[in-house]
Amino acid sequence: MTRVRVESYTISLDGYGAGPDQDLDHPLGVGAHDLHQWLIPTRTFQHTLFGKDGGTTGVDDDFAARGFRNVGAWILGRNMFGPIRGPWPDLSWRGWWGDNPPYHFPVFVLTHHARPALEMAGDTTFHFVTGGIHEALARAREAAGERDVRIGGGARTIRQYLREGLIDELHIAISPVVLGGGEPLFEGLDLKALGYTCVESVPSEKAMHIVLRRDPEGA
Repeated sequence: MTRVRVESYTISLDGYGAGPDQDLDHPLGVGAHDLHQWLIPTRTFQHTLFGKDGGTTGVDDDFAARGFRNVGAWILGRNMFGPIRGPWPDLSWRGWWGDNPPYHFPVFVLTHHARPALEMAGDTTFHFVTGGIHEALARAREAAGERDVRIGGGARTIRQYLREGLIDELHIAISPVVLGGGEPLFEGLDLKALGYTCVESVPSEKAMHIVLRRDPEGA
């Protein structure tokens, strides 16, 4: 059965999943690069993002690797695709990742402004969805078939799906970094009332890994 998952989403000690003032020079917002020091050195990240051999193994790599297992489609908020706001001025922006993005499956980007589908190398196609989170999820489920749908972020997108109880499992990594501002992941949410409980807690040298799972009967 298809599940909806969030994987390897990192927040600071003060609860922010991205820093303030995202722009072309700061894709994750100012200071947020430091959040991901648990992830960047891992073998999974080095291979998936850069096509390199090597990298660290252990707890951090185990969590990074499991995030790619059995995934058949992705959902992203528009900020995860690029820094452009408002109507698309043209079609020149093709994402942060170069010609071969790390997804390798259909990706559904939430936006208020229509744009033709964008086919990239490595079997990644970006579909721009203007009908909201439910339309994006329905299309992602269809594309994923028997596999799972992974929601890649950002924080506002994840909050919308959490608020509707649509995420089955959420893996967050809490990084020992204080940002002081940015995009708060859990702002305005009562996770307990929504049926989410912690089912796994594993420390590493660079992060605390938490897995939350939703029990519909507990909501």
